[in-house]
Amino acid sequence: MARINLLPWREELNKQKQREFAFLSGGSVLIAGLIVLFSHLHISGMIDNQNERNDFLQSEIDLLNKRIGRIKELERMKGDLLARMNVIQELQSSRPESVHLMDELVRTLPDGVYLKSFTQKGRNLNMKGVAQSNARVSDYMRGIESSEWFGGPRLDQIKSSTSKRRRIANFSLRGKQKAKKKPDEAG
Repeated sequence: MARINLLPWREELNKQKQREFAFLSGGSVLIAGLIVLFSHLHISGMIDNQNERNDFLQSEIDLLNKRIGRIKELERMKGDLLARMNVIQELQSSRPESVHLMDELVRTLPDGVYLKSFTQKGRNLNMKGVAQSNARVSDYMRGIESSEWFGGPRLDQIKSSTSKRRRIANFSLRGKQKAKKKPDEAG
C-alpha cells in the first residue's frame, strides 16, 4: 500500500481555514464597527437635527410669548380706556341731573326751612339746616319723599334752640338721589 503523508496537506488546509476565519472575523469586526459608526453618526445627526428643531421651536415660542404679553398689555389698556369711556359717558349722562337736583332742592324746601350745607357723595345726600319748627322739618322730609329726584329721607339729628327770642330747630338729615330711568328703559 502506498503511503501518502496527508499531514502537510491537512496543515496547509487548517492554516488556510484559519486565515479565512481570521479574514472573515476581521471583516465581520470591521463591518460591525462600520455599522456601529454609521449608526452612531446617523443617530447623532438625528439628535442634532432634533435639537435644531427644538431651538427653532423655542425661539418661535419666545416670540409668541412676547406677542402674547403685548396683546395682554393692549387688552389691559383697552379695559382701562373702556372704563374711562364709561366714566365719561356716565358723567355726560348725569350732567343734566345736577340742574334737576338743584331745582328739586329748591322745590322741596318749604317756607321757614333754610339749608346751611348740602353735600352729595355718589347718590347719598346730606343736608344740614335751620327750621322755624320741628313741623317744618317734617314737611321738608315729606317733600323729599314725594320728590321725583330725592328719596329715603332719614333724620339724623334735630336740636331745638332759641335765637333772637325765637325758637328754631337745627337739623341734619340724609337722603338718596333717585336714579331717573332713561327714555329707552321707561318703555
